[in-house]
Order: sequence, then structure tokens, then C-alpha cells
Amino acid sequence: MSVFNKSRSYIIRIIFLSVFIIIIAQLANLQLVSNKYLELAKNNAVFQKILYPERGIIFDRNGKAVLNNTIMFDLMVTPAEVKNFDTLAFCNLLQIDTAEFRTRIVNAIIKNSRVRPSIFHSLLTPEMQARFEENSWRFPGFVLQQRPVRTYPYNVGAHILGYISEVDAKDIERSASFYRMGDYVGKNGLEYTYEKVLMGQRGVQYMIKDNKNRLVGHYENGEFDTTAVAGRGLKTHLDVDLQVLAEKLLNNKVGSVVALDPKTGGILAMASGPVFNPNDLTGPDKNANYAKMVLNVRAPLLNRGIKGRYPPGSTFKPLGGLVALDEGVITPSYGYACPGRYYGCGAGKPACTHSGGGHAANLRLAIANSCNSYFVQVYRMAVDNPRMGNMRKGYEGWETYMHKFGLGVRLGVDLPSEDKGNIPTVAVYDKEYRGSWNSCTNLTLGIGQDKMLATPLQLANAMSIIANKGYYYIPHFVDSIDGETAADAPILAKYREKHAVLTHISDTAYNAIINGMNDVVTRGTARVAMIPGIDVCAKTGTAENYTILDRRRIKLKDNSMFVCFAPKDNPKIAVAVAVENAGYGATWAGPIARILMEKYLLDSLTNKSKADLERISNTNLMPSYYDRLQYITDSTRAEQWAKIRKDSTQLRRYLKGSPKAAPKKDSAQAQGAPKPAQKPQQKKPAALITFITEDRKYRRPVTVFEEFI
Repeated sequence: MSVFNKSRSYIIRIIFLSVFIIIIAQLANLQLVSNKYLELAKNNAVFQKILYPERGIIFDRNGKAVLNNTIMFDLMVTPAEVKNFDTLAFCNLLQIDTAEFRTRIVNAIIKNSRVRPSIFHSLLTPEMQARFEENSWRFPGFVLQQRPVRTYPYNVGAHILGYISEVDAKDIERSASFYRMGDYVGKNGLEYTYEKVLMGQRGVQYMIKDNKNRLVGHYENGEFDTTAVAGRGLKTHLDVDLQVLAEKLLNNKVGSVVALDPKTGGILAMASGPVFNPNDLTGPDKNANYAKMVLNVRAPLLNRGIKGRYPPGSTFKPLGGLVALDEGVITPSYGYACPGRYYGCGAGKPACTHSGGGHAANLRLAIANSCNSYFVQVYRMAVDNPRMGNMRKGYEGWETYMHKFGLGVRLGVDLPSEDKGNIPTVAVYDKEYRGSWNSCTNLTLGIGQDKMLATPLQLANAMSIIANKGYYYIPHFVDSIDGETAADAPILAKYREKHAVLTHISDTAYNAIINGMNDVVTRGTARVAMIPGIDVCAKTGTAENYTILDRRRIKLKDNSMFVCFAPKDNPKIAVAVAVENAGYGATWAGPIARILMEKYLLDSLTNKSKADLERISNTNLMPSYYDRLQYITDSTRAEQWAKIRKDSTQLRRYLKGSPKAAPKKDSAQAQGAPKPAQKPQQKKPAALITFITEDRKYRRPVTVFEEFI
């Protein structure tokens, strides 16, 4: 028995000794090796306050700040610290409901976990910020985070400057986790392209929290703090005064204006209509404003300067003439007897606005009078050139010329999402016409139509090539970077490289085209572009325009197109203007271009241009079919929402009346009483819906759904 007791006592001692050793080992681990609980303690007592750097400022060519920074505050939440919380008081303070509160907390947990700070409410208004600061002690887990926010002193440049917004999961993934939740990043425009230059470097402050969750000082006297480094600024070629003027001229219009310096490729102005204030995409209302613009069928967010695809129309004719001269199929003295229509392909199309009187007796006159027949014939001669071997090879050679002019390719401007327009290939025509086509099939390419599409930037660049007699620099905004280093060289190198694409063409050929474009202004179709004391070279264009509405192909008013450069002998500015559904090129686009050239070259406006500025800026040329298109789009969305969500709230605004409910059966009818005789219903005539387009009214039967619209 005693032996047994001794054995049991020995075992118990071993157990106690083992437990003691484990405790000592764990204490040693916690004190000497692991810092897990130290970090947890710090997390409870120390708040990691991110210092967001000021983004770099963007300046125009004269050193004026086109955008700047101001300070606002985000409300940050750490969900794990939200305890003993008066939810109702908090929601009243922020003017949200409790359901929205719960949704935001859940989103914060999903996006950034319970223990990391996330943005609960971005960019508080000053009033909301003041209310929270007074009551912050009541709401553990919530703190204010200082945030530099963009401001736009001139209220212009929204399409080219872009905007910044909080990073999403894809941004973080693409950056290999360099960005964190709460960081802001450039989402479009120059903000996106030059993000690495503008962003700066974030800093961190470690702040001590008291028992009421208030920040009371720096941890370890700021020993572990790091400072934020501001982003670097950009100096651009942009002339902000010219940009203000361009956007004013495009008020209540759809289209674009692009102005370049031919000698450098620097973009002096790029405006897109409909215009909007860039301040609408910053501050507390940015999300609501962005949503409205996304749903607007007029596409105010679309930068038509680089994404607007337009048939160049007659603005293409100087390019076509230059190709024919270089191919040797015509000389400057080549004339074409045009009776007013082109009969070379038998159909008598296209027609010419001018006819008779030797208006196409030579290249110079043909450009001045914008003779369609002349340039259709010139196109066919270039494509059918016997020297090329056959028509297909001739067309491929012509297509190569177009690419050298910058059409049908992306130029490489320092903005994202540039469109390449369209120059159709041999394969496209082979597919459409099953290999059976010739130069008559697409003869209107000679006057900038058929399948040809170009952006205003491409057209302005093509004018720069003519003005420079064969070379260009890739169009770009940024001239230099503050504190530019060798590491920055690759960013701007391509914009400083001269592209001598067509310098092999003789000066004689270029002078024929340039003199013809000068005649357009002095005695041709663009007298509206004359500037006293300056020789202007220009070309008008009027391109046919169609849209699909209510399943019908509808002809709209022509697009008003205009290209130009000046002065003739020492070009300093090249301009391309497109105004959708506005009519003749000389009516609207021409005066817009003249006003911009006059302002840039003379730094003032004549009385005539001042009057035109007020007239044009106050004229609403917004195509009327957009109203119908917006109605169709919104009502369709409402119908889809009603089907998906079983919620007809949005749909009701489009209903003229609700369907009548079936009458309830009374007790007599329910027991089989005879029904009163009903009068035969007369068949109602089909309702007609009427909508107005640019050139006529259309009527058609109302569809089933539209009975309730």
C-alpha cells in the first residue's frame, strides 16, 4: 500500500513539474520571442493613422495650376472596435438609416477584415465633420482621416485631367498589394497615366488612444512615425485660357475640339461636349454625380476628342490629294470636268455642292471649292494605279498612307482608352462583298465617308503633318515633370521623338495642298475662318450622320467638321472641330476654330469673334433625338428593374395609368344569377406614337409595353 502511495505521489509531482515547466516556457516565449500579444496590446491602445500625401499639381504652359489640392476628411471604421454603441444617435448624426449602417459595416469587414480601418463615409461635408468631432467620444471604432482632395480653379478639363477614387480589389491586385484599402488612385485621364508621378508616398503616425477612444498623443514621442512625401507636379502644353474658351463654345453641344502645336505635338486644348464641371467628380457628392452621368445617353463622361468616331467628310480631301500627288497619278495642274455629279461609276453619285465654271480645273481650285467628283476620281486613280500591280495592292498601298497620316491607328496620346478610328482593310471588303469589289464599291472613301472614321485628335494630327510637310510628334499633354530624373526619361521619351513619316513627299506637292487650303479661307468654302493679318489654311467638312431609333435607321442633320492650321508659313496651331448634327462645316465648326486660333495667336478677340462667341456658346445644338433615346433607355431600365426586383416604383413614373382591375363578382352573380347583357365593344383604333427627329416626324403603332408609358 505504501509502495502504491509513493508511486502515486511521484506521478503527481511529475504532472505539477511539467505544468510549471510549460508555464515558464510560454512566459519566456511571450516575453523574449513572440510579440503577438504586444501587437494586440498596441492595437488596443495605439491607432495607426495613415498620412495621405498631397498629389502632384498639374500646371498649364504658363504655370497656372489647372488643378490643386484641398483637405477633407473620411470617416474610418474598425469594425472590431465598434462596441457599446448608440447606433440610432450615430445614424441621426450622419443622416443614414440603420439598415445602411449595417450594410456599410458588413462591406468594411468583407473588404478589409474586422481589425483594419476602412472608409465608412468618404469626404464628409464640413458640417458633418464638425458634428462628428463634437461627438466622436461616443462612437468607439470611428475616427476621422485627413484626405487631400482635388479642386479645379478654372472648372475645366474634366475629360483630360480625369479623377481620383478609392482603390478597389482589382487595383490592389494589379499593384501587387502596393495599394491598401483607403488609398486613392487616378482612375482616368492624366491622373491615371501619370499616377506614379502624381501619387507621392504615404506616411504613418502611431497615436495613443485613451479609454474614451480619443487620440491623445504620439506613441513613443513619434519615434516610429514616417512622413508623407508629396507627389511631383506636371507642366503641360495645355493653355488653360484656350481650354476655358473651347469648353464654353461646346456648351449644349455634342462634339469635340482639339488644338495642337504642330512643332511639338503638345496639346493646347481638348474639349468634349457635353461638357461638365470636374468638381462634380470630387467631394461628398461625387458618387451621385457620377451615377447620373453614367446613365445619361448623351455620354458626358466620354472624351470625344480621343474616342469620338466621325466620318471626316471633306476635311479628308487634302490628304487624298497629297496621296495622289505622291503616287504620281496627278499633278497640281490636273483638272476634272465636273458637271455637278460623278459619273465615273455610272450612278451619278456623289453629287457636288458646286458645279460648272471650272471649279475643279486644278487641284488648288478643287480643294477651294471642295469638289466631290474630283476627289472621288483622285481616290480611284490612286487605288487603281497600274504601277501597283492590281487594285487590291493599290488599296493596301493607300491604306498604308492613311496609317502614316495617323488614321486607323492609335497615336499614343498620354490619355487612356484612345480609339483608333477605322480605315477598312481589304479583308473587310472581301468579307462583305465576297471578294467581288473594286474602287467604285468604296469610292466615297475619297471624300472621307464610306467606312472611314477618325477622331478629332487624329484629324488635328493629320493637319500637323501637312503643316510640317511630313513629320509630327505624338500628341501629348505633359511637357515636363517636376524634378525630372533619368528614371523619368522613358515616360516622356516617345513624346520627344520626331516621326518623319511623309517627309519624302516633295515641297511642290505640299505647297499645292497648303495653297489650296489657304484658298479655302480666302475665296472658298471657309471664308468664315479669316483672321486679319494671318494666313489661315483650312478645310470644311459636312458628313452625313445616321442613328438607329425605335428600330429605324434615321438620317440626322449632318455633322459639322472643320480642320485648319495657321499661320500658313510658320504654323503654330492646328485645330480640328466636330459638332454633331449641326449642319455645314462653315456654319458652326468653322467659327469655333477661328475663335480659338485668334485667341491663341493674337491673345485677344476681334469684335466679330466676341459676338460669335456669345452667339455660339448660347446656342443649344443638342440633337433632339436624345430626348427620345433617354426616355426609351430609362423606361427599359425601369421595366427590367421591376421584373428583377418585383418593385415597380421606378416604372410608375413612365405609366400614364395602371391597368383597371377586374370588377368583383357580387353575391347574386356568384349564385348563378343571369348576367346583364353587354354592349358589343368597338375595336379601338391602334394608338400612334409620335417622335421628332432632326428632319421629320415619325408615327408608328404603340407597342404593348408602351401602352403603359
